[in-house]
Amino acid sequence: MSTGSTPDIALVTGGTSGIGLAVTQKLAARGTRVFLCARTEANVKETVETLRGRGLDVDGVTADVRDPEASAELVRAAVDRFGPLTVLVNNAGRNGGGVTARITDELWDDVIDTNLNSVFRVTRAALAHGGIGARRPGRIINIASTGGKQGVPLGAPYSAAKAGVIGFTKALAKELAASGTTVNAVCPGYVETPMAVRVRQAYADTWSTTEDQVLEQFRTKIPLGRYSTPQEVAGLVDYLTTEDAASITAQALNVCGGLGIY
Repeated sequence: MSTGSTPDIALVTGGTSGIGLAVTQKLAARGTRVFLCARTEANVKETVETLRGRGLDVDGVTADVRDPEASAELVRAAVDRFGPLTVLVNNAGRNGGGVTARITDELWDDVIDTNLNSVFRVTRAALAHGGIGARRPGRIINIASTGGKQGVPLGAPYSAAKAGVIGFTKALAKELAASGTTVNAVCPGYVETPMAVRVRQAYADTWSTTEDQVLEQFRTKIPLGRYSTPQEVAGLVDYLTTEDAASITAQALNVCGGLGIY
């Protein structure tokens, strides 16, 4: 999307592992200046140092995007470091669920705060004072899930949050369409990440079985017969930031090996 010698400036939340790290690497490798965040200071420092060591223009801070003021401070820090944003990737998230009758208010609220409310808060800050769409049409990409379309057994909080992300994406895309700024959701299915390991462990505990058996059960549901990779998800995110994707907006696009059918 960058024009001439002016690089894109991207903010990626949850950028130190899994899909967020893959997105950060993919965007930065194409010349985008990427500002990332995560909740753990050591992870942010290690990720930034590693990627800078590869010649990538990356920086970041610790931030808890569940908190409105922290979200606003994160956007200000990104702009102070690299300049007005042209790309926002809302990736920060967590798993969470269980038997619905036993889900606590604390778990429900934290999953919704982490996976849905943070998307609104960071996006609001990016639009209000982050520069998205100010200099040229921007790109907002929200990492949702096929679970937000089809529902995940024993994952009611997660499914509700990701469905909310998809609805927010479509509404905001129509709001911003006249400006040329696009807003899309990328919906991974099963992706091999640290969170995927935690999910399999949780199902194994609930079903009184092994993680390997859970993995095999999940794989059999995927037409391609395998998990997607973080790099495959990052490839779609990267494409959505380019000029070739300028007419794609208000979409929820799957990266799932055929798991999702809409």
